[in-house]
Amino acid sequence: MAWIETIEPAAATGRLAELYDLVIDPHNGQVDNIMQVHGLNPDGLAAHYQLYQAVMAGTPGLPLVDRELIALVVSQHNGCHY
Repeated sequence: MAWIETIEPAAATGRLAELYDLVIDPHNGQVDNIMQVHGLNPDGLAAHYQLYQAVMAGTPGLPLVDRELIALVVSQHNGCHY
């Protein structure tokens, strides 16, 4: 359970609801916690999403699976549990 105040997707309205719709995980149909922590600052959520899109789509010569593996290794190296 996060101790950071979040806004659940069901409670989101306006721009936040639109942004949550953009960041829904296609594998589980949920908005990941890492995205929900930006709920109080939709501009921060939009920036996070734009950064993610740029990193994951900005290297067309590198397959998506390789980009995901790089992200996994970096997260493990940094001690991230997600």
